[in-house]
Amino acid sequence: MISQDLHHFRPLLKSCENPTHLNQIHAQILKQFPNLQYPPIFQYNVLIRGLAAGKSPVKALSLYRSLLQTQTRPNNFTFPFLLKACSSSSSLVPSGLSLHAHIVRTGLDSDPYIQSSLIHMYAAVAKDVKSAQKVFDLCSVHQTVCWNSMLDGLVKCGEIELARLVFDRMGCRDIVSWNTMINGYSLVGDLKLAREVFDKMPCKNLVSWNSILGGYNKCGDVEGALRVFREMPHRDVVSWNTMLACYAQSGNCDEAFELFDEMQHSGVKPTDATVVSMISVCAHLGALERGEWVHKFIKENKIELNTILATTLVDMYAKCGEISRAYQIFYAIVDKDFLAWNAIIAGVAVYGQAREALRLLDEMRESGSVADDMTFAAVLSACSHAGMVKEGKYLLDCMKVTYGVEPKVEHYGCVIDLLARKGLLDEAVLLMESMPMEPNAPVWGALLGGCRIHGNSGVADDVGRRLLSLQPKHSGRYVLLSNIYASINRWEDASKIRSMMTNKGISKIPGTSMIELKGILHKFVAGDQSHPESKKIYQKFIEVSERLKVEVGYSPDTKQVLLDIEEEEKGHILSVHSEKLAISFGLLHTGLGATIRIIKNLRVCRDCHHLMKLISKVYDREIVMRDRNRFHLFKDGACSCMDYW
Repeated sequence: MISQDLHHFRPLLKSCENPTHLNQIHAQILKQFPNLQYPPIFQYNVLIRGLAAGKSPVKALSLYRSLLQTQTRPNNFTFPFLLKACSSSSSLVPSGLSLHAHIVRTGLDSDPYIQSSLIHMYAAVAKDVKSAQKVFDLCSVHQTVCWNSMLDGLVKCGEIELARLVFDRMGCRDIVSWNTMINGYSLVGDLKLAREVFDKMPCKNLVSWNSILGGYNKCGDVEGALRVFREMPHRDVVSWNTMLACYAQSGNCDEAFELFDEMQHSGVKPTDATVVSMISVCAHLGALERGEWVHKFIKENKIELNTILATTLVDMYAKCGEISRAYQIFYAIVDKDFLAWNAIIAGVAVYGQAREALRLLDEMRESGSVADDMTFAAVLSACSHAGMVKEGKYLLDCMKVTYGVEPKVEHYGCVIDLLARKGLLDEAVLLMESMPMEPNAPVWGALLGGCRIHGNSGVADDVGRRLLSLQPKHSGRYVLLSNIYASINRWEDASKIRSMMTNKGISKIPGTSMIELKGILHKFVAGDQSHPESKKIYQKFIEVSERLKVEVGYSPDTKQVLLDIEEEEKGHILSVHSEKLAISFGLLHTGLGATIRIIKNLRVCRDCHHLMKLISKVYDREIVMRDRNRFHLFKDGACSCMDYW
């Protein structure tokens, strides 16, 4: 007999979605249980279901253990909820195996929904396809729900060909079957087959459209994704978020913000996933003002600043040159996971703050968070930017022993880059030869970069040939090798490399620089005259050059122009570098003392670097520049990189 007090909890449990309220109800029910001779299985099931779907699914298993100590017996509704709890994390799979034994003992192993849950747990979570297949084969009647679980499990295991075989064998497919197959092909990037299944569907729902939209996003096909998005008969927040993510990943900042405005006007409420995409695009482009606007939007709309969202903000502020604000948000995160630690460590790494990166690594370890390969790639990169040979070599040696992380090719690459930058080319070659894996193109590229810095054409000859064979279409490799030859007046060899590029139809990536003004990004290309204020910008640069010449004796470093041409022509080439146009634009439109921020896609040349130092002194400005490798903070005539980059 159920007490009246316990009846009162039934509607509350059915409607409860808030974890805090669920815990309160749970506590009240537990107080009632001791007063009941036979607590009803219904109450257990509803509470187990709520706990399984909450943030601490392990509590569902604890409650089940309490159930076993009573005279109340689990039924066919109990186990799917428990198996769902076990499927929330691979660490709970052993509990799922014990549950499977309980299910067999209770004689409920023929229930199709229990079978479906078991198949899902084995295949999708434990990645144990054989065990999933055994459960599937034991099904007395292969209902669609079991077929779908097997199909979904194979997709999540990456067994897309086996999944297609199961799909083709299905006598009765429902919309879940079709959607699972579309999603499977999308996950592996096979857009052609995903589209083929989508087009053959007898009936499509919103999940179908979102799955194919996700496929275009996965493949980076922005135009295709937008076409699908506009064709959709209905859209939900997932649709909008997927399209925003597509724009974010491709760096389409303006389009992302236009779509974000459209999303709000359509009445769809943004979620944390929405603003994660918006922050990511700001981080990619270094658009600080827009990033600050999104941060303000989060606060004003009371969007929960969970660990993922906070980590994205840390990454954005770090990439936009505001490392102090990145720190503020990082230390405000209550539950710091390894991604949060990686974001702040990578943030200080691009500033070349190697000692701070090493300090954070120690702090991360003390906090109990486990470093991964990305953590060490960031710290080793910081050591490379700071020229800390001893520390970098030691960290590579102790990765496996102290931290349990097996060094990968990128970690060796960081140390080879470190050695090559310091001119220790022989040592870099020895390390490369001792690697337990074959060096890849970035490793050879690091070695070639060291040859450029130190003018070692002998090593560059061999390294260059290897690189061009590995990456025959990579323009940067040709340019770097050509520049090495030109720097030591091997003009004939430099010309041969340039001719190879021309004959293969390979063009040099143009240098571009961006500067943000009042939320609008202005992009400049070397020699660009397309900007509406182009005439004023060039006039400003002439004015700046003359002032620097008079006050601090500036003259262009023509050694940076690695072409066999006249000095006057070399000076003209240097004058139209994209960052010089960007800084001129910034000086035109910002007030006295305002910080100027520039994002450049390539490594800044020495002449532009020297110019920025002089401008920071003569014009009393702070200039923050993010180039392809790192951040440079120019202040009072000096740079934070200490002229080592």
